[in-house]
Amino acid sequence: SGGGRCNFTNIYTTPEHFISGNPNFHKSALARYTPEDFIRSVRRHRIAYHEKKHGQLFCDGSSQQIINLLVKECEAAGVDIHVECTVSRIKKNGRFSLSTNLGEFDCASLVIATGGLSIPKIGATDFGYAVARQFGLRITDLRPALVPLTLNGDEGRACRELSGISLDALVTMRHTSFHENILFTHRGLSGPAILQISSYWKPGDAIVLDVVHEGDLKNLPRRFIQKWRQLYGCGSGTLEKLREWTLVPSGCEGYPKAEVTLGGVDTNELSSKTMETRQVPGLYFIGEVVDVTGQLGGFNFQWAWASGYVAGQYV
Repeated sequence: SGGGRCNFTNIYTTPEHFISGNPNFHKSALARYTPEDFIRSVRRHRIAYHEKKHGQLFCDGSSQQIINLLVKECEAAGVDIHVECTVSRIKKNGRFSLSTNLGEFDCASLVIATGGLSIPKIGATDFGYAVARQFGLRITDLRPALVPLTLNGDEGRACRELSGISLDALVTMRHTSFHENILFTHRGLSGPAILQISSYWKPGDAIVLDVVHEGDLKNLPRRFIQKWRQLYGCGSGTLEKLREWTLVPSGCEGYPKAEVTLGGVDTNELSSKTMETRQVPGLYFIGEVVDVTGQLGGFNFQWAWASGYVAGQYV
């Protein structure tokens, strides 16, 4: 995360930075465990950090420092950690019984914190959703989010010609806009503003790029201007075109490149106070596996910390 430095929270975290079928569900957890609460842990472990932009906090060193923090907190609490442990079966008969390749485990409370489908090369699977379905819980529609968008035809060829160029842009889709960098790629568009808008994009939607948001063509990279002239010429309508460059993505790069999975366990199945399922006492779901998805910039980490904290008060 965060180019190896871990964008571990965002000091401007508010409920409006999240997408969910129930926009009120995450308010309780976020209010009870705030960015400042996690920052206190970071300071206690003497991890140096800095704000990059827009409230995004990063380690000065490596993301390994945050992993070390979490492991040390677990050790201090007497937690047993079992790695390379595959759960093959879960049964509930009063308590939960888990069959694994390391033996049988028994527990009164079972917390599912297994994330979504994004980036399968690091181990992401549908395990959490399978557990939810096993116990009769509803899953909302799932799709990749915070993901590069792809383009075909003339639009795709234009992006390939511009591949490698990064520039500041206002990206709009209907009533949603983000003003950050975009990056042209061989397959389409990437960069922070594109990743942000991708969480709201659906097939068939058009996005509008304004690459001269500040009104000065001189701020555009020289290579972009040269390529633009080759592609579109440089007539009287050039400025308007650059301010309202409308593109219709053909798709996205999917879960292998998506930073997060949109959708998840339906929040109507859970208590916002405890993250416990209403139907199955003792079963909890936290983090990305739940239908709460943050925008880019540390918000998904903060949701992980907050939802984990509130569940931890009740297990």
